[in-house]
Amino acid sequence: MLLLTSAITFLLCSFLVVAYAGDGSDCMVSTFSPSQTCSSLSKTINSDFCNIERRERPSQSEFLHEYAFRIPVILTGVSDNTHFQSLCEKDRLLEDHGNKTVTLSTANTYSYDKVRMSLRDYMKHSFDPQPVDKSGPDTLYFFGNHNFSEWDSLFEHYVQPPYYLPHKTAALSFGVAGEGTGVPFHFHGPGFSEVIHGKKRWFLMPYENRPVFDPNKTTLKWVLEHYAMLKEGDKPYECVIKPGEVLYFPDKWWHATLNVEPSVFISTFLG
Repeated sequence: MLLLTSAITFLLCSFLVVAYAGDGSDCMVSTFSPSQTCSSLSKTINSDFCNIERRERPSQSEFLHEYAFRIPVILTGVSDNTHFQSLCEKDRLLEDHGNKTVTLSTANTYSYDKVRMSLRDYMKHSFDPQPVDKSGPDTLYFFGNHNFSEWDSLFEHYVQPPYYLPHKTAALSFGVAGEGTGVPFHFHGPGFSEVIHGKKRWFLMPYENRPVFDPNKTTLKWVLEHYAMLKEGDKPYECVIKPGEVLYFPDKWWHATLNVEPSVFISTFLG
C-alpha cells in the first residue's frame, strides 16, 4: 500500500509539473549546447508563466523609486552584450579559458564544500542533465569564487546594467552550469543577473515569506516534488530569463534558480 501511494503521488506530481511547465514550444537551438536544447528534461522544467514585470530601459530614477527597494523586475534593452556572448560560446570558452582552475561549490543552501578543477574538466563531466535524485551536496556548480586577475580578460568585455544603488559597489560573479542544475532557496544582498547563453528559471519570495524547502535538496527536486502543490498564497514570483534579459533582485529576497538548458550567466552583486 505504501509503495502504491508513493507511486501515485509521484505520477500526480509529474503530471502537475508538466501542466505548469508548458510544452516547450519556444525551445530554440542554443549555440552553447545544441544537443541538449529541447531535451525532455528541459521541456519539463521550462515554463511560459511569468509574474515578474518586464520593463524596457527604465530611467535611473524610475529604477530607484519603483523597483530597487521594493520588488524584482526583468530589465530589457538596457545593455548590448553581443560581443561578450560570442566570447562565452562553448568552444571559445574552452579555447581561451579551458585550462584555468575554477572553484566549484556544492549546490545546497549552506554550501561549504569546495572542489577545484580545470574549466575544461568541469565542462566535460558536468553537462549531462541533472539526475532527479542527486542531492545538493553531491552536485558541483561553477559560480563565482574567481581569481579576478585571471578572468579580467573576459570580464572587461561585459557591459554591466546601467543602474546603481546609493553607497553600493558592484562585484561580478560568472557561472557555467548544466541543464537541471541550480541553487536552492537562499538570500543575500541586491543584484542583477543576466543570462548569456541558455535559459534560467528564477523563483523569488520576500524575506518575510520564507519558502518551505529542504536546503540539501536541489531546486530540480523541489520543483518536481513541491512546486505544483503550493497554495496560491505560497507561490513565488517566477520567470524564465533568456539571453538579453537582466533580472534585478532586491536585498534579502529569497531566491532559487534552475537552469532550463546548459547555461552561461553572470551576476552583478551590489554590496
